[in-house]
Amino acid sequence: MLEERSPELQAFLKAVYAGAEQLAAASREIGGVREIMDGFVGVFPVPEGVRVDPADCDGVPAEWLSPAEAAADRAILYMHGGCYISGSPGVVREFCGRLANASRTRILSIDYRLAPEHPFPAALEDALTCYRWLLEQGHDPTRIAVAGESAGGGLTLALLMQCRDLSLPMPACGVPISPWVDMELSFGESLTRNEGIDLAPVEPLRLGRAAYAGEKHLRNPLASPLYGDLSGLPPLLVQVGTREVLHDEGVEVARLAESAGVDVTLQRWEDMIHVWHWYASIFPEAQEAIEALGEWIAAHLPSSAAAA
Repeated sequence: MLEERSPELQAFLKAVYAGAEQLAAASREIGGVREIMDGFVGVFPVPEGVRVDPADCDGVPAEWLSPAEAAADRAILYMHGGCYISGSPGVVREFCGRLANASRTRILSIDYRLAPEHPFPAALEDALTCYRWLLEQGHDPTRIAVAGESAGGGLTLALLMQCRDLSLPMPACGVPISPWVDMELSFGESLTRNEGIDLAPVEPLRLGRAAYAGEKHLRNPLASPLYGDLSGLPPLLVQVGTREVLHDEGVEVARLAESAGVDVTLQRWEDMIHVWHWYASIFPEAQEAIEALGEWIAAHLPSSAAAA
């Protein structure tokens, strides 16, 4: 029950719902979605003690977020969300900094190409380039996690399937957060049930579907992992909030992966909205979810090195 959640969360949701119509109106065009997402850059400060350094992964721009107590031989490859049409490492910098601290692991947050300028499979190609770059830099795949939120959550699963199909060394684990895994936007009742009580409206998803996948790739497993063969993937942690329009997709992809023999941990967070983790400086439930992510990732990434 929402009444049992923190007063900070209740106040946040009240403010969000008061501006829901304006948010929906601004989300009807790609330019508006990008403006909203870019507005997050710099709003939340990077946690103290986390160093941010630019990186070039064979032509794909990225940034390292390195906490003071990070193990030198572990890494998280992170893909931001934004419906494949918006977003950047800057948007998720504060969240990634908190996750880096919680997992005691360096994060490589990548700036993959966006649609419609760069449709499918551009984002996946860039993610694969960055993973290969990590391997070329000498990173042990058994000490690499792959993670992302929303579209980045779908991209996480797509990258894992691509690594399997290309016979690349598999990373230790994958963490799809509030994942978007169905380009058709046809699965589950939460798309309609939670419209209006989630922070994210459905319209940007429709824009992203048209721009990234078009009609040709709606059921391509590397664009819509819900329709893919999930067997042979490493352990997965899927986090979803019960107020998310994408809630049912996240639950279903976790079920399908488990049915395919994958070690899956599904965490359903009651009353949480889409990617609530972004608001850890506003309400405590977000930081609690990040701590749960960090604890799970750290448990799945062995380390033999001292802190960097």
